[in-house]
Amino acid sequence: MDGCQYIIISLSQGSSFYIGMQYLPKDVDFLTHWFEASKHSYSPFSTVNTKTHLNVFGVGSGNGELDLNILSGLHLKNPEMKVNNEVVEPNPDQLQKYKDLMSQTPGLDFIKFTWSNITAEEFEGQWKEKKMTKKADLIFMFHMLYYVKDPEATISFFHSLLNKNGKLIISQVPDASGWEKLRTMHGKQFGYTENLCLTTAGIKKLLDSKGLIYKSYVVPSDLDITECFLEGNERGELLLDFLTHVRHFSQSVSPQLKAKVMESLRHVCSKESKGKVIFNSDTEVIIVESLI
Repeated sequence: MDGCQYIIISLSQGSSFYIGMQYLPKDVDFLTHWFEASKHSYSPFSTVNTKTHLNVFGVGSGNGELDLNILSGLHLKNPEMKVNNEVVEPNPDQLQKYKDLMSQTPGLDFIKFTWSNITAEEFEGQWKEKKMTKKADLIFMFHMLYYVKDPEATISFFHSLLNKNGKLIISQVPDASGWEKLRTMHGKQFGYTENLCLTTAGIKKLLDSKGLIYKSYVVPSDLDITECFLEGNERGELLLDFLTHVRHFSQSVSPQLKAKVMESLRHVCSKESKGKVIFNSDTEVIIVESLI
């Protein structure tokens, strides 16, 4: 591992991950765009948006922006709808941001919130211990399977909670994205766990092995990482930490490894346009159907 000690930034540790996040195109923007476009063809919400009551689980919801955007959109289409929203988020700072967003956003009185500041695995353990029988109409798992101990077990558990016609909605990076190319080329040098390199191809393989029915959609997204190549640029350094999942990347790796990573970022994971380096930040959405 290049003779250095690397610190992998997870959902529950390290402010650099979240500082870097603010420079990304917001999931709420490009996934909402996909949601709006999907209503003209296949909508993942077509079987639930006529209900007057929804049980929703947000697993690893972060600051809640995307979850609330989707739920508000559904409510606009069906003003009679009431929602029980079970939020599972292990990072206390992000959970507080979710609560702050909730309190600052008007028109959310149709949602009843239950807050769980625990991991997905801890939630599963408590659920089974209490012998809960509640079912969910929608379960959101946006970019969180990288950080669980056993993605297959996590998917299986939450899928088992789906109500009739329920949907498990997963987002993760596809194989063709810049994220996966960077992880493939340098993940071992950074000490990445196998789960941190999990792509939608791996998730689909798990789903196929269980005979589950799903549809998937790639949502294009670009990220301007030009500042990463400006020596001493603070935002560029934060982006490097975020892209590599290595805290204080420039100070933690050897000059030789940094040069190789920068070369990969510029020429393999990105394209250059009008003097800017544009990273392929595509995401893929997988909608898994209930078995009922």
